Amino acid sequence: MSAAEQQAQQRIYPQNVLANASLLNVKFISSCFAGAAAGILGLEKWAGAILFVLSTLLTSACIFFVNCKGRPGKYVHGGLVELVNPGQDNAFTFVLVWTLFYAIVHVYD
Repeated sequence: MSAAEQQAQQRIYPQNVLANASLLNVKFISSCFAGAAAGILGLEKWAGAILFVLSTLLTSACIFFVNCKGRPGKYVHGGLVELVNPGQDNAFTFVLVWTLFYAIVHVYD
């Protein structure tokens, strides 16, 4: 079996699939916390969006250095681009939690 075939099989390996699912969970929780922080701090417009981008980059950097050991192509299908991509569902989660916490904290001020 060639090295290319072994690498293709490793990407379908069940432990790798579970690890990729946990990466999605980490990104989701990061989006929730960033949205809550933006809402509690009362950030509006671009300031909240910048917080989302910074939290996505910080989360991706932590995963890049800690989990992937600087080689995301070996562990994540799609490499660095897929690691940094927040995903549509995480962006919507951020906005939902942001508006929820903003309404809870700042509506009656």
